[in-house]
Amino acid sequence: MINSFGMGLGSLMLAGNGRSRAITMENPTGEKGAGGTAEGALGPSRKGAPSIRCFQKGETRVLADIQGPGVINHIWITVTDRTEQDFFVLSDIVLRMYWDEEETPSVECPLGDFFCNGFGTGCRINSMPIMVNPVRGFNCYFQMPFRKRARITVENQHVADVPRFFFQIDYTLYDEIPEETVYFHAQYRRERLTRQKEDYVILDGVRGKGHYVGTYIALTALERYWYGEGEMKFYLDGDREYPTICGTGFEDYFGGAWGFVPDQRRETPAYEEQYQTLFQGFPYFSSREENFSWRFEGACPPMRGFYRWHIMDPIYFQEDLKVTVQQMGNCHKGYFERQDDYGSVAYWYQTEPHGAFPLLPDREYRRPR
Repeated sequence: MINSFGMGLGSLMLAGNGRSRAITMENPTGEKGAGGTAEGALGPSRKGAPSIRCFQKGETRVLADIQGPGVINHIWITVTDRTEQDFFVLSDIVLRMYWDEEETPSVECPLGDFFCNGFGTGCRINSMPIMVNPVRGFNCYFQMPFRKRARITVENQHVADVPRFFFQIDYTLYDEIPEETVYFHAQYRRERLTRQKEDYVILDGVRGKGHYVGTYIALTALERYWYGEGEMKFYLDGDREYPTICGTGFEDYFGGAWGFVPDQRRETPAYEEQYQTLFQGFPYFSSREENFSWRFEGACPPMRGFYRWHIMDPIYFQEDLKVTVQQMGNCHKGYFERQDDYGSVAYWYQTEPHGAFPLLPDREYRRPR
């Protein structure tokens, strides 16, 4: 069982004893031999129910309710990105995931932000665990184990019904899950105006044993000059005043360097170079979007999206974890304290039960400027 539980290129040649299943609107329970049974305009088994046809305003839909033991291996979602009212469907739909019989979710994020698409817009992501392909094809390959039950829901907090919502959840059932297995978590936070001389908190209140595996940050710059001098900090297992792990700067944490600017001698405005790799990326910059002013009906502060996956270098904790980033910039006068608009998603695995999540910001507060 261990071989198929941790599937990868090195284990494809090994036989496994899992039982593959998939949930869609065509087979909402994932029942064996029940795929494609819905009747469509062309008759039985002819695309009878490919999507949620009308995801109503204020409605919560259960995408999956699976009895374990098992592991979710892949989630694919796409959704209409606009209605007649406005554009921000991706920030207005809330994704939640519950493991076993817990009453509070282990995952609670706006749909777009979970897939590294903040700002209510859709951009391509080409990384190892998260991929967003044309057009707004959201894919997640983080493995999500459960022993008794897995439940995934989406809530439509948009101002109108969402006409079409497509999804597929691919999972494997097993006879048992290894004892050392821990559970997947993801948490969203937002500060529309960070506090000067105070670190922005990406994650706090984590209690238990586990490892941190990723960060997504949606940053809207509200001040002039370079925004990325702040250091990433990881407070582990009782750290209080100072963290055990402290990085050297914002762009360094995301795998870049020198402000993402190829020619540091160039006069302002400097041209930041975007990039995407398996584990680190700078995929979104609003100033590079051709249709930016059309989508947002006027000038907006610069918006940037970044991801960093700790897959090859997970950050382990035995008792507790806190993750922050400093609010510091740089200009011709040197370093200075900044206040910007930060949204973030933290991704980690840990034992259950998990600590209480902060209250999810309301729809208006989550939206981009």
